[in-house]
Order: sequence, then C-alpha cells, then structure tokens
Amino acid sequence: MTTFTVWKFEDPDGASRAESSLKSAAADGLVTIVDHAVVSWPEGAEKPSLHHDHDSPKRGAAWGALWGILGGALFAIPVAGLVLGAGVGALAKATAGTGITKEDLERIRTEVGPGSSALFLVTEGADLDRLGERFHGRDSTLVSTNLTEAERSTLLETFGGG
Repeated sequence: MTTFTVWKFEDPDGASRAESSLKSAAADGLVTIVDHAVVSWPEGAEKPSLHHDHDSPKRGAAWGALWGILGGALFAIPVAGLVLGAGVGALAKATAGTGITKEDLERIRTEVGPGSSALFLVTEGADLDRLGERFHGRDSTLVSTNLTEAERSTLLETFGGG
C-alpha cells in the first residue's frame, strides 16, 4: 500500500536528520521510499526552503510535481482569514486523487511555520516495528496521512508523535 505522511519537527533541521535515518532504513530494506521532500523554515526566514530528491523516477514524477505545488504555493498562503480558505481550496483541487484533503493542507499550512521543518513522505511496504525503532525518541508530530484510523493508530503507537 502506498502511504502519504507528513511529519513536523520542532526545529529547522529535524526533518533533514529524519531523512538521513529514513534513507538508511530504505537501504536496509525496511521501507521503500517512492518519493519524499524536506521543508525547512529557519526562524526569521520569510518562507521555507524545499529540498526534493527523485527517489523513484518511474513512480515519483507525479509526486515531484506535488512537492513543487506544496512548496511554492502552500507556504505562500497567509495563515489566517479568508485567503487561507480560498488558497487551500485551489490547492485541494490540484491534489485531488492523492488522498490529501483540504483539511490536510490546512493543517500542514498552519502547523509548519518559522522555526520548524517537515518531512513529506510517500512510502510502500514498511516494516513499522523495525522502522519505528530507528525513529523512536525523535521530536516529531504526524501532521497528515492518507491512512485509515486503525492504520494511523498503529503508526502513532509505533512512532509516537500524536
């Protein structure tokens, strides 16, 4: 099953550190990374930076376009007021079919801000128990996922970060 998750970290470098651990876990066969992106927003910066690697050129091209939309447009929308609703509504149309809802986009936009970072992941076939061991103790919060409630509960139980 292809899983989309967004993990928020309370410092601008947290997502990059998690990315390194994730790549190591993928090399060890614990997870297949379809695609991923890192958003880092240092305190005092006007907007966040987005770093994207093409993990699977065959399957990741569409996700790469999505990262561009998220990085370029989602974080350019003001956090409050009617503009947030209108801007996120337009993005929701662009992400239709990915499992990412308007509510997911609103939550990502309001939770990821200056002084934080986020790891956007598209994965398949994860060994959650072994992968969870590598991520245990990280200061992260699950912001968004396309998992069912039961799958989400398992993920949070394994990784923490409700």
